[in-house]
Order: sequence, then structure tokens, then C-alpha cells
Amino acid sequence: MNNIKKIISASMLIIFALAFSGCNMIEKTPEAKQKSAVAKVNGDKITRKELDENPQIASFFKQMEAQYGKDFAKNEQGKEVVKEQKGKALDQMIMERILLQKAEELKVAPKDDELNKKVDEEYNKLKKEQFKGDDKKLEEAFKAQGITKEYYKEFTKKSIIVQKLVDKITKDVKVTEADIKKDYDANKSDYTEKPNTMDISHILVKTEDEAKKVKARLDKKEDFAKVAKEVSQDPGSKEKGGSLGTVQYNDQQLDPTFLNAAKALKEGQISAPVKTQFGYHIIKVTKKKEYPVKKYEKVKEDIKKKLEQKKKEEVYTKKLDEWKKASTIKKYDKNLMD
Repeated sequence: MNNIKKIISASMLIIFALAFSGCNMIEKTPEAKQKSAVAKVNGDKITRKELDENPQIASFFKQMEAQYGKDFAKNEQGKEVVKEQKGKALDQMIMERILLQKAEELKVAPKDDELNKKVDEEYNKLKKEQFKGDDKKLEEAFKAQGITKEYYKEFTKKSIIVQKLVDKITKDVKVTEADIKKDYDANKSDYTEKPNTMDISHILVKTEDEAKKVKARLDKKEDFAKVAKEVSQDPGSKEKGGSLGTVQYNDQQLDPTFLNAAKALKEGQISAPVKTQFGYHIIKVTKKKEYPVKKYEKVKEDIKKKLEQKKKEEVYTKKLDEWKKASTIKKYDKNLMD
């Protein structure tokens, strides 16, 4: 469920919203602006005050001011950047509001006493494990993040509610023995005693025609590193002769298509052009280190958990999309800016 929790955290991160609405012919007071709406979700208003107090937005302003000065938002370019950031925050808040509304509709939220108890437990656990029970140090950490104790507790409360909702909609997810065995047989390199590794170099170009020309040069025994320095368009590896160093077979930072093409190569072999989202690659593997595959029974439970998590994420994402489409959402973008 770790990835689902990340999705939840992303949806829940923006707890406060920003709003500024009303008659354009009358200038509202700051207090009135804070109470006005930037969005309504099934009739439920999201106010400007909520977003103005959002730590993520506060952090954004602090970073921009440090880099460009306090007047950074006064020019048109600065205003556009601010509006974009607030728009993204508002979109996440809308999703959060939908989740909370659905949790209320399905009656999955714990009773107030139970919920408050769980929140206090999470707070005390954080204080004990991360700050050795020191309230002052915890408060300082909150302040550094631009949040308060009250914000943390409210965030935790909503996170607990949403997790209950996720548990409900994913409770029927099942993974069969056949599913587990199929994954094991198809991905044995993921289940080795130690991670398999390979030393990779590549040359990146924009078009297939360019890639074919590069491959032709290499087929004529031109030095790979020399050609990479001349034509590769990957700034991170170009000056290293195309070298990406040693990577694991299941490296999550690399494009899956690129990685699968590299795994299929033998030591010293150079690939045909490989297309990814970045362009066309010519890949060379200079060294591989592979380890024995673990016995099926040894990794069976881990695979089961992985597949359950993946299926739950799919169910959650599909439901979230359904709920969003079924919701009545009104946004007042003109109220995002003063």
C-alpha cells in the first residue's frame, strides 16, 4: 500500500485553498477575500484562506522570494508562475474534497473519539521516534516546514479517513497462485540473491535516421566513446563517452524500454536503434554481473504483496476518476490572484 499512501499524500497534501470572488466593482477587504471561494465541489466551498495557509504554497513563495526578491510576483511572468502553482494546488484540493465527501457518504470514517485517539497516537509516535519525546524540537520542525501542530493533526485526521476509504474500495482485491507464478517466471531477474547489474553506455540522437548512421559507424568498428562525444545529445553522459556507469537490472530511474533492451544484450554487444520518449538510443553493455534466482517459495509472499498493491492502486485510481467525473466542480480561476 506504500504507493497508494503516496497517492493519498499527494491528494491530501494541500489542505488549505485560496479564494477571491464577488463583485469586481467593489474592492473587498482582506478578510472578505479570505472567506471567498476559488472552487466548489458538489456545492462544498474551498476558500482562499485555506490555500493561503497551505505550507506548500508558503514554501513556494519563500523559495521564489529568496531567488528573485520579494517583488517577483509583480511582473507578468511572475504572476503566471504564481497562478500556475496555485492552480495545481487547487486541483489537488478538489481531489481531496471529493475523497472526504465520498468517505462521509459511505460512512467509513471512524467515530470522533476513535479518530482523535488515532491522531494523538500518530502525533505521539512521531514525537517519540523522531524527536525523543521533545515537544520543543517537534514544534521547531513543524515551524521549519511552515506548519503547525494543529495543521499536522488535521492532516493526519483526513489521511486516516481517506485510508479507511481506500481499504473499503480495495477489500475485494485478490491475487491467485497463478498470478504469482506468472510474475515470478516473467521477472526472474527481479528475484535474484543480489541485484543483477550491468555497465551501460549509450548514444542518444533525435531521429531514427541519425541512429542508423551512428550504428553504421559503430559496425565499422569506430570507437563507441569517441562517437558518443561527437554526436550524443545526452548532456549527462556525452562527455563520459556515453557511459551511464553501473546500473541495476530493475533500476526505476531508467526508461523501461531502454532498460529491457540493455538487459537483452550480451557483454560487449551493441544494440540496434531503440526508441524511447527521449529519442533514439544506441546501447552498449560492457559488463554484466548476474546472481542466482531465489527459489519460488522464498519470494512468493513478497510477489503476492507486490501484485496486491498494484491491483489496489488500479482499483483506487479507477474509482477516483469515476468519482471526479460524477462530481459537480466549479472553479473560479480569476480569484486565484489579487
